[in-house]
Amino acid sequence: MGKLTSVTAFAPATVANVSCGFDIMGFAIDAIGDRVTVAYADANTVKVTGPYGHLIPAAWEKNTASVAVQAYLTFIQKSGLTFSISLEKNMPLGSGMGSSASSSAAAVFAVNHLLGDVLSTKELIPFAMEGERVASGSAHADNVAPSLLGGFVLIRSYHPLDIITVTSPDELFCAVVHPHIELHTSDARRILQSEIPIGDVIKQTANTAGFMVGLLTEDYSLLGRSMSDLLAEPKRTRLIPGFDEAKQAAMQAGALGCGISGSGPSIFALSKGMSCAEEIAQAIKKSFLKVGLDSEAFTSSLNVKGAFVVDSK
Repeated sequence: MGKLTSVTAFAPATVANVSCGFDIMGFAIDAIGDRVTVAYADANTVKVTGPYGHLIPAAWEKNTASVAVQAYLTFIQKSGLTFSISLEKNMPLGSGMGSSASSSAAAVFAVNHLLGDVLSTKELIPFAMEGERVASGSAHADNVAPSLLGGFVLIRSYHPLDIITVTSPDELFCAVVHPHIELHTSDARRILQSEIPIGDVIKQTANTAGFMVGLLTEDYSLLGRSMSDLLAEPKRTRLIPGFDEAKQAAMQAGALGCGISGSGPSIFALSKGMSCAEEIAQAIKKSFLKVGLDSEAFTSSLNVKGAFVVDSK
C-alpha cells in the first residue's frame, strides 16, 4: 500500500453533562455528525460545506477543525506540514449536541490516520479540546471525548486529564430534540454561578455517583432518580422557551430522566428501549410547538463506535 494522501473521517454528535455530570460526563449518539477530509497541500486551507457550512469561519486560526489539527501537529513536532481541510458541516451551531466537538474530533482523527496513527484515539482528546476552546472559550472534554471514543465517558480529572469509558446498558436509548433556536455555549456558561452552596454540591455529587452505579448495574430506576441537575439547569432553563413543559411531556411519555443537552437549547431524555425514545421525542416536539418552536428530533442507542475513517486515498 502506498502512502496516503487524504483521509476522510466522521465523528458523531454527543450529549454532554447528562444532567448531573456538568463538564464531566457525556455520550455519543447516532444519526448525525460532521465529516472532515484532511489532505496534503502546498498551504494550509479550510473549505467548509454542508447545510451549516456558511455559518462558521474558514480561517485557519479560527476554525475548530483546523485549530485542533494545528495543536496536534505542534505536539508531534510536525508543525511545518501543510494541509487542506474540507469540513462538511452537518450539525447546527449552538445546538447543544457537540457541533464544534464533532468537527474537531473528526479533524484530528483524520490527520492522525493520514500520518500513520502516531497517537491512540484517546491521546487525540487534548487537541480536539483546543477546538472547543476556540468555539466556546473553554477547553472542556465532555463532548470531544465521547465523539472520539464513542459510548459513555467520564472525565475524572482535567489536570491531569483522566478519561474513563463507562459501560452502559444495551437497552439504554436516547431522544434528543433540537428546537430551532441558537444558544452559544459561551453565553450559557456566563450565566452560571461561580459559588455553589455546599448542600447543592453534596446532592449533585450523590446524583453523579448514583448515575455511575446505575450505568454499571443496569439499574434504570437509579439512573432516572439520579438525573437531577442543581448546578446548570436551574439557570439555563430561562434561555430555552417552554423547557419545563417539554421536560414534563418527556417524563409523561416514559422518560427515565430528562434535561438540557450540553449547554442547550436541545433537550435530551433517556429511556429503556427505542420505541419509548421515539414516543418521548414526539412528545417533546409537540410541547415545543405549543410555544411556537419548530424542532428536529433524533432517537438513538448510545453510539459505541465514535470517530472512524470513512475513506482514504
